[in-house]
Amino acid sequence: MGIPATPVFWDWLALGTLLLILEIFGAGGYLLWVGIAAAAVGVLTYLIPGLHWTLQLVLFGVLSILTAWLWWKRQRSAACPSDQPGLNERGHDLLGKTFMVHVAIVAGRGKIKVGDSVWMATGADAEVGTQVRVIGQDGSTLHVEKVE
Repeated sequence: MGIPATPVFWDWLALGTLLLILEIFGAGGYLLWVGIAAAAVGVLTYLIPGLHWTLQLVLFGVLSILTAWLWWKRQRSAACPSDQPGLNERGHDLLGKTFMVHVAIVAGRGKIKVGDSVWMATGADAEVGTQVRVIGQDGSTLHVEKVE
């Protein structure tokens, strides 16, 4: 018993399953659509048993590109700006507010008291108790200026 010259539906289903299994291991979505295209060609080959192998390969290529393109297009249309742009930036809501220096700002670095927490701060040198306004943020460090 030799290898069949034309792939049968099981071959395509096996390829699709293998690609989907490999996708589980972290391909980032790249193999998902190719695996689905292989499974679709397997279904078509089952429904149309005499489908020539060249047509099967062309269908596989076209379906792979089409499914990936449709997903890419859907993802781009779904990416809309958030109505809460500072949601994951903890200090974003502190911009423009004034606080007291908790640890003196020396050589541009110190700490300010914000509610019940203390934040790293950068800005002009300031003594403990000086009022400062938050003018920016870099990660967990707030940029401040003295309030006149």
